Amino acid sequence: MAHDMFALAIPIAEKIVRPIIVYFVLVILLRVFGKRELAQLNPFDLVVLLSLSNTVQNAIIGDDNSVTGGVIGAVTLLVTNYLVVRFLFRHRRLDQVIEGQPSVLVRDGQLQKKELARQLMSRSELEVVVQRQGFDGLDAVNEVILEPGGAFVIQAKTPRQEDEMMAKLDAILAELRAMRTAG
Repeated sequence: MAHDMFALAIPIAEKIVRPIIVYFVLVILLRVFGKRELAQLNPFDLVVLLSLSNTVQNAIIGDDNSVTGGVIGAVTLLVTNYLVVRFLFRHRRLDQVIEGQPSVLVRDGQLQKKELARQLMSRSELEVVVQRQGFDGLDAVNEVILEPGGAFVIQAKTPRQEDEMMAKLDAILAELRAMRTAG
């Protein structure tokens, strides 16, 4: 039993090369198929990502189901990711080429329909993203940017109620200070 758990069915070099190849193929595919997969997962995207992980499992482990083989594969994936991230951190221009440019989905309060379609997002999906960030809806935002890593950057169209209330409180405090110094 212990032999089956820890003995490798394929050479160690192959156990290391397989995850590296799969890693780079997946990075390229996710880059080609867009930021949407990273931004928000709808049920269809989740099914695809789960199926994708199951699909590439055999490519990573080969005919080896040993614990040792799984550990080698996992360590190889983590080390590869660490080295790639570290390399790209030192080479920002290359990082920008690989990651791509941000996508402006709303500019000056106007929905950018072509860019939204290019990102395969519906207006209602964008509305949900905006509301999750604490805005009342698309009418309340001036700009929405989808970053290459999948994060949304949202700029308010007008000051939010909290900001307006703080401004009013600041005005009242200024008046009180003026009254104290005058009186």
